[in-house]
Amino acid sequence: MTLSDEEALTRFRNARVAHLATVSADGTPHLVPVTFAATTDTVLIAIDHKPKTTTNLKRLTNIRATGKVSLLADDYNDQDWTQLWWVRLDGTAEVVEAEPTRTELAEQLVTKYSQYRDTPPTGPVIRIKIKKIRSWTHT
Repeated sequence: MTLSDEEALTRFRNARVAHLATVSADGTPHLVPVTFAATTDTVLIAIDHKPKTTTNLKRLTNIRATGKVSLLADDYNDQDWTQLWWVRLDGTAEVVEAEPTRTELAEQLVTKYSQYRDTPPTGPVIRIKIKKIRSWTHT
């Protein structure tokens, strides 16, 4: 069963983690879990202080090359499959590094995640313009 766009966005905004899919210029997909903040038409993802294997992140390279992204948030309940749902947002993305815009956008993640209050994200911010909402729920 499909959710209304309003209900889908509410569930997505309330999720704590989503999975960001990007695609390279040659069509190779790339998928990573992310924290995010969302409004009715925009999703923000910051590159934060958590250890990474490189600062040349594939998600940023892919966004700069194609701008195409999908985000998926879901709830899986192994005990009760009637509670299952997922929301996928497809959109176009840009990497924001210029100040003060980058800091202003990152503040939305600080508001959502208490872990960022002492150490706010200092890396680039991915700004996604939502173009399409797809969803499913068992009930």
